[in-house]
Amino acid sequence: MLKINKQDALDYHSRTPAGKIEVVPTKPVSTQLDLALAYSPGVAEPCKEIAADKDAVYKYTAKGNLVGVISNGTAVLGLGNIGPEASKPVMEGKGVLFKKFAGIDCFDIEIDATDPDEFIRIVKSLEPTFGGINLEDIKAPECFRIETALREQMNIPLMHDDQHGTAIITSAALLNALEVVGKQIEQIQLVVSGAGAAAISCLRLYLALGVRRENVVVFDKDGLITSARTDLADMQLFFATERPISTMAEALEGADMFLGLSAGNVLAPELLLKMAADPIVFALANPDPEIGYEIAMATRPDLIMATGRTDHPNQVNNVLGFPYIFRGALDVRATEINEEMKLAAVRALSELAKEAVPEMVNRAYGDNTLSFGRTYLIPKPLDPRLITTVSPAVAKAAMDSGVARVHITDWAGYEDDIRARLGVNQKLMNRITSAARSNPKRVVFAEGDTYKTLKAAQILREEGIAFPILLGNRNKIERIAAETSLDLEGCEIIDIVREEAKREEYAELFYQKRQRRGITIYEGRRLLRERNYFGAMMLEAGHADAFITGLSKDYGKSIVPALQVIGVAEGAKRVASMYIIQHKKGPFFFADTTVNIDPSAEEMVDIIGLTSRAVKFFDAEPRVAVISYSNFGSNPGELPDKARRATELAKARYPELLLDGEMQANTALNHELLQEQYPFSPLAAHGGANTLIFPNVISGNIAYKVLQEIGGAEVIGPVLMGMRKPVHILQLGASVREIVNMTAIAVVDAQQPGNKGL
Repeated sequence: MLKINKQDALDYHSRTPAGKIEVVPTKPVSTQLDLALAYSPGVAEPCKEIAADKDAVYKYTAKGNLVGVISNGTAVLGLGNIGPEASKPVMEGKGVLFKKFAGIDCFDIEIDATDPDEFIRIVKSLEPTFGGINLEDIKAPECFRIETALREQMNIPLMHDDQHGTAIITSAALLNALEVVGKQIEQIQLVVSGAGAAAISCLRLYLALGVRRENVVVFDKDGLITSARTDLADMQLFFATERPISTMAEALEGADMFLGLSAGNVLAPELLLKMAADPIVFALANPDPEIGYEIAMATRPDLIMATGRTDHPNQVNNVLGFPYIFRGALDVRATEINEEMKLAAVRALSELAKEAVPEMVNRAYGDNTLSFGRTYLIPKPLDPRLITTVSPAVAKAAMDSGVARVHITDWAGYEDDIRARLGVNQKLMNRITSAARSNPKRVVFAEGDTYKTLKAAQILREEGIAFPILLGNRNKIERIAAETSLDLEGCEIIDIVREEAKREEYAELFYQKRQRRGITIYEGRRLLRERNYFGAMMLEAGHADAFITGLSKDYGKSIVPALQVIGVAEGAKRVASMYIIQHKKGPFFFADTTVNIDPSAEEMVDIIGLTSRAVKFFDAEPRVAVISYSNFGSNPGELPDKARRATELAKARYPELLLDGEMQANTALNHELLQEQYPFSPLAAHGGANTLIFPNVISGNIAYKVLQEIGGAEVIGPVLMGMRKPVHILQLGASVREIVNMTAIAVVDAQQPGNKGL
C-alpha cells in the first residue's frame, strides 16, 4: 500500500490556495459588457425565463452538471464520527474525483446536524441548487432513513455512495466470479461480516440479482444477526437468520461466498478450508482486509478473491461507479437513481470486464495478461471506456424506467459529448505513473544532493515508481535529509569522488568509445569526475536503466555528456525534445522546444518523425501541424517557405501520418476555423491538430512557457527523443512534481524492449 507522509498530506492541502477545489468562471468577465451580462442588469433576463419555466434553470445555469457532495461527518472513512468540519477534506476530494473521472462540477456541503429529521430538511431545501446529490460518510442506521426519505421527497438523482457504490462494484464482480466458477447465483450460500450501510446495500442488490435471502447469514461486531436481537435497524433485521448456528465457523461450512465489510484479520485461514469448492471471498476492509491476500491464496489456491487494495487483483474501488452513474443520471435529468439504473451499472461493468483490454490499460498497469478470469473480474479504474460504457447504460435505464426528463436519441453523439467533457489529458500521467509502478527501474539523478531531487526520490520510492540512485556528496545528502525530515530508505547514494575504481572503469569504457573523437584516457578520467558523465556511463554500462539531469544546469551543458556517452538511437539522425501540454482541451504535444535551434526543412522532417512516434508512445494518435506565421502561403517569407517545404517532405516520407502545414497556431488548434476557412486540410475532418511542430526553438520555447505561466496548462517535459537509451533533461529549476513526472516517463521509456530510448 502507498505510504503517506503526514507532513506531505498536510502540505498538499494547505499550500495556497488552501484545499483542493475552486470556482472558475465559464464565461468571459473581462469587459464592462461581460460584467453587465453576467450580473446586473443582464442576469435579469434568464431569471425571468426561469421564473416562467423552472426547467429553464438547466438551460441558463450550471445546475445540470452540478452535484452536491453532502455529509454530517458522522462516519468519515475509518475515522468515525469526527464532525462536519473534519469531513470537509474528504468531501472536497470526492468532488475532485467527480470532476476528474466524469467532468462533473461539485460543491461540497458539510452540515452540522446529527438529527436525521433536521438533516433531511436541510438537504431537501437545497434541491433548487443541484442537479444531483451524493450523500457521503453518514453513519448507520440513520443513513438508511435519511436516504429513503430524501429519495421520496426530492426530484433529482440522489445516492448514498457508501451504501450503493460498493454494492454496485461488488455485484459486477460477483456476477463474473460466478460465471468463472460455473455457479448459479440463486444457489450460493453467502456469509457476511459487517452489517453497516455498505454491507446491507450489497445484500439488497444481491437479492435483486437473484441471491435468496434464506441463503444469507450476517454477523456484526456483536455476533450473529437474528430476530431476537433488539439493537438493530429494520433493514438489518431483514437479514436475520433462524439457523441453529452461532459462530462464523459454523456459518462458513460449505459456504460459496464470504463478504467482508467489517475489520481487518477477522477471518482466520482455517475457516477458508470449510468453504465449498472455488470459494469467493470479497475481503473489503481497508487498509487491512478481513484476511490477507497472500495468506488466503496460499490457504485455498482455488479461491477467487477481491479486496479494496490497489496492490491486489480485483480491487473494489467505488470510483468505477459513482462518477459515471451520476454522469448518466444528470444527462437525462433523472428524477432519481433507481434500482434499474444501479443494475444497469452493474451489468455494464460486468460486460466491460469481458471485453479485450486496451493496450493503454495494459501499459498503465504493466500487465499484458489482463483478461477476464479469476484475477480480472471488474475493469481497472483507469480504463477510459468506463465513461462511455457505464454512463450510457445508466442513462438508458433511466429512460426505460420512466425517470428521465430528457431523452437521448443520438447515442454515438452522446458518447462523443461525454468524451469531450472529460478530455483524455486527465488520465495521461495517471496511466504513465501506473505503468511505471508495475515495473520500476533504476534511475540515476545527476543532481542527487539538492532538496528537490531528494524530495522527488522519496516520493518515487514510496510510490514504487523507481529505484532512485543519487549522485552527490553523501554528507550533504544526509544533512539535507535530516534537516527536512526526508526518508531516503531504498535510495542508493553514490559519492563519485569516493568511487575511484568505478571511475577508472567508466573512464576506460568512455575512452574506448571516444578515442577517435579526441578523447584521451586522461581526458576521460577528468570528465568522469563530473556527475553528468558518470551518470551517463552508469546507464551505458547497464548499472542504471535511465538517467535524469538538468535541474541545475542549462539544457545545452546537460545534454552534451549524454550525447557523447549514449548517442542517438540506431536509425535516428538527431535528437529532439517535446513538451506535453496538459490542458482541459486535450493533451497537446510541442516540438522541438529545446534542442534544434534553427532546423532546416529536412531536419524538421526528422523531428516530425521522432515526435509522431513519441506521441503514439503516450497513447495518442498524432495529428500534426507544421507551424508558421502563414496559412498555406498567405504570407511570404523564409520561415513559411521552410515550414511548407518540411510539410511536403514529411508527407512523402510518412504518407500514413495525418499532417498538414504550413499554418498558424490558432488555425491548427481551432477546429471550427479549419472547417470554415480551410476545409481542404485533412486536419479539418479530424478535430484539428494535437501535435505542433515549430520552425525553430525560439517559437516553440516561447509558446510552451507562455502556456505554462499564464495559459492554465500543466507542462510536462522536455521529453528527449531519439536517444539510444533513456535519457531525459529537466527544465532548469524544475519543481518536485515535474521531476516525479519526468522520472515516471523515463521508467516507462526504460520498460520498452531492448531498453531503447523514446
